Amino acid sequence: MTTTATTLDTDIAVLGAGPGGYTAAFRAADLGKRVVLIESGTRLGGVCLNVGCIPSKALLHTAKAITDAAAIPGVRFAAPVIDLDAMRAGNDAVIARLAQGLAGHARQRGITVVHGRGCFVTPTTLRVQSEGAVTEVRFANAVIACGSSPMSVPGLPTDDLRVMDSTAALQLPDIPRRMLVIGGGIIGLEMAAIYHALGTRITVVERLAQLLPGADPDLVQVLARRIGARYEQVRLATQAQFVVATNEGIRMRLVDAKGASEETYDRILVAVGRKPNGQSIGAGAAGVQVDARGFIPVDGQMRTNVSHIFAIGDVVGEPMLAHKATHEARVAAEVICGHDVHFDARTIPSVVYTDPEIAWMGLTETEAKRRGIDFEKSAIPWQVSGRALASGSADGLTKLLINRKTRRILGAGIVGTSAGDLIAEAVLALEMDAEAGDLALAIHPHPTFSETLALAAELAEGTITDMMATKAPGR
Repeated sequence: MTTTATTLDTDIAVLGAGPGGYTAAFRAADLGKRVVLIESGTRLGGVCLNVGCIPSKALLHTAKAITDAAAIPGVRFAAPVIDLDAMRAGNDAVIARLAQGLAGHARQRGITVVHGRGCFVTPTTLRVQSEGAVTEVRFANAVIACGSSPMSVPGLPTDDLRVMDSTAALQLPDIPRRMLVIGGGIIGLEMAAIYHALGTRITVVERLAQLLPGADPDLVQVLARRIGARYEQVRLATQAQFVVATNEGIRMRLVDAKGASEETYDRILVAVGRKPNGQSIGAGAAGVQVDARGFIPVDGQMRTNVSHIFAIGDVVGEPMLAHKATHEARVAAEVICGHDVHFDARTIPSVVYTDPEIAWMGLTETEAKRRGIDFEKSAIPWQVSGRALASGSADGLTKLLINRKTRRILGAGIVGTSAGDLIAEAVLALEMDAEAGDLALAIHPHPTFSETLALAAELAEGTITDMMATKAPGR
């Protein structure tokens, strides 16, 4: 095979075209810089668009529609007919539309897109290799946005297609009769929700004593109760060990403090977290420091130890979230363009798109207690919300954490319908140094789920009328 070689000179090379990478490229181009955007896949958008956030949310929308339809009082539907080919086609159409939009934005901004795997060869050069082509990109500045990859479980067969990561699971290869989900974090629980709605009997195994270890227990227990009634098993403080693969399925040993049991599953979904890709880009050739886990340390301006090379997104540390990456991307691009800006977010919200959704921001109750912070907790059960009762969501909960002296919002957590959308108001409140009284006095539309944030603030201020106040009005 003949290999063609090309050399490009640019102001900024961006390595990785996920949400962080393309945001950095677009912002830098808008500020007048020549940009080369390097992407190992065939389309822009990275993991999030192509095999992560977007396709999973499309399937979770389908799963919720199926689940909600079965729970409407007084209405009975026939069993759903699942057409996997049509579902895949619908997912592909959503991804293609968004990817085409990104490609159009890149063209309109005059960005040069190079597809292939990029690695540093010097502090000012990246080599991009694809089938039959090598492109050398010489740059004045670079932004590393190489993302992360799924972690594996030692001992599981790597050549058996019945053992899946989230990327493979989103392709909907079939609807297995029984599936074991190893990992009770965000990815595992979201994928479990999808496959359960399609008819799979689900077992979730988590090695720690709580699902979603980063969230507060009072939020998690609402989800735990619901899926505990739906799924075949939810096992905590449990290890999953591979036994043998047969034609009938994959036999696994589940071990907890009470002993061990063996079960056979049609498919295994491995969702034990993600690892940064910092060690796969030849960073050493550029002098860029990468730690033992694969993370690249950066300062508040997203600059690595090499002053003209920046890094953003999953590869710079937790939380590995697209919305964090996009804000870091703007900072990196603007710093390169001479702006005096820093990444100084006071909170980064987290959302789990299960049924019910869970969202939190700012301090968690667990963290506040650990740090000895003097806070007040104000929690509103959704039984007092007319909208929640009318929508069959009365098991939800909204809580605020409030500085006992200053009355400022320290954190918030929500479990229930649209929690991921509702948490945005709390994020703004924290960023704006709002007090509980500010939320209480802001008129919220009725009847809505958003009222629960106002009610939590009213409860904290002692002015609530929708339930008995637990404190006298005022401070």
